[in-house]
Amino acid sequence: MIFSASKKPGRTGGALPNDIDLIVIGSGVAGLTAALTAALEGLSCLVLEHSQTLGGTSARSSGTVWVPDNSYMQEAGHTGDRDRAETYLEALVAGRSPDAIWRKYLDAAPQMQRDLATRAEIGFRPFPTAPDYRQDKPGAADGWRAMEPLPFDGRSLGPDFEALSPPLPELMLFGGLMVTRGEAMTLLRADRSISAAALGAQLVGRYALDRLSYSRGTRLVLGNALVARLLKAALDRGVIVRRKVATQSLLREGDRVCGVDVIYDGENQRIMARAGVVLAGGGFPASPDWRAQELPAPVAEYTAAAPGCLGKTLELAGDVGGSLGPSGIDNALWFPSSVAHRNDGSLAVYPHIVLDRAKPGSIIVDQSGQRFANEAVSYHEFVRAMYRANKATDAIPAWMICDRAFIRKYGLGLIRPRTPSLRKYVKNGYLVQANTASDLADKLTVPAAALAKTIKRFNHFAKTGRDEDFGRGETIYDRSNGDGAHGPNPCLGEIGLGRFYAVRLYPTPLGTSRGLSADPQARVLNADGQPIPGLYVCGNDMQSAFGGEYPGAGGQLGQAMTFGWIAARHAAGL
Repeated sequence: MIFSASKKPGRTGGALPNDIDLIVIGSGVAGLTAALTAALEGLSCLVLEHSQTLGGTSARSSGTVWVPDNSYMQEAGHTGDRDRAETYLEALVAGRSPDAIWRKYLDAAPQMQRDLATRAEIGFRPFPTAPDYRQDKPGAADGWRAMEPLPFDGRSLGPDFEALSPPLPELMLFGGLMVTRGEAMTLLRADRSISAAALGAQLVGRYALDRLSYSRGTRLVLGNALVARLLKAALDRGVIVRRKVATQSLLREGDRVCGVDVIYDGENQRIMARAGVVLAGGGFPASPDWRAQELPAPVAEYTAAAPGCLGKTLELAGDVGGSLGPSGIDNALWFPSSVAHRNDGSLAVYPHIVLDRAKPGSIIVDQSGQRFANEAVSYHEFVRAMYRANKATDAIPAWMICDRAFIRKYGLGLIRPRTPSLRKYVKNGYLVQANTASDLADKLTVPAAALAKTIKRFNHFAKTGRDEDFGRGETIYDRSNGDGAHGPNPCLGEIGLGRFYAVRLYPTPLGTSRGLSADPQARVLNADGQPIPGLYVCGNDMQSAFGGEYPGAGGQLGQAMTFGWIAARHAAGL
């Protein structure tokens, strides 16, 4: 089917109703899942988004969803995963979250996935070779629990496509072409593979046609695809979605939450909600005040989260008696990032998640010039290691160090593989360049002798294939992000074959794990541990079901969808 840009108004604008069954505050994956589920269960539903665009941080994410015992596993003959996942979470969470919450997740997540696939065509593709992050825990899987969204044709949204929040610019090609991680790896072989060249021609050809009518490519993947698919499914089933709505307060009748006061189009309006209100505002990663209050020192300065994730929905709940869950280890879900200013002056925050840290030929050191962790562990655990190391020696920021051959082959942060010249990155300060290790140490202001010793020792490990200090490359998770064509260890390679380069890494919250206390039905709890009638929570507004731990790729969105589904079904009386 061929779509064209429409001059008609979209379905995400217009007047607000005076009353509705269910109100959802927030338009990320959590909120849209709740809204779609409400519609499937026969409720009328209104989604309120205070930003100009829809999707929140979800639209910027990979869109991966972690669901143990999902239907794709079952169809492939992988049975019994519910019990293995319970063993894994029991070992990982270890009392950091009430058992009833994470056990509810394990029971409900596969039900949610099957239900939305059957009734709303919310489809995924499993990752058979995406291992869980904590391979040191019993029950960790070597794949299948993580699922990526299927590509979605944004043209099917009509004019509402332009209401969808775009991905981070650094994760698109040519300023607007989205590709998956697998596609990006394939495209790197386009000069020596007919199939890779054909894929490149197909994607670029589609993108060129899109730009004749749209502001960016309409072939959506990753989190953009998941948000778009949920949005269209919700709109097609009568969900009302409105942007640029500022929710001022929650309304109550007695103890029950029954609606909201909002400002829309410059006017105050009261909207009543017969079945209740769902909070799905994305937590507080974009709020400097909340970060200073809740996150460890030195407090993270940057985030790639949506700018609207300011903790406002948490404050709304607090005004009607909602309580935060207990403070955890660090109250955030982390990645190490590098930062640079874009041409327009805005700040690019690049997540060093899987594309470079585990590859052979790089190390990460603190200000003493020494390694302090296995660089290939999950992004969440690596930042935790930064904070632990920082208690003894400055490790924030840390330095990721490699040589020219590494950048040419694998890229480095904002720099893509095969970039012909690094001059602009050195000039703008993103990269530090040096001819020798001693010269690099001087520029990084780290002890030259210590750095030289670190590099020499690491290069010895690269030759033997065994990291005797931190075990880099010893787990299937490490190796899955390394270079399978490199041996003897896919995560270890020598450094120093040519010029040295370094980039600063900072701890960055991609989301927050401290949120509103909730029961297994996703009802917000008051200070006495009692549910507040009519008030639900999901996504990062909700206290992490995993107690701030990160079990595998998609752990955040898995919770978001599952408890959004649970909340809507409970509101519908199920």
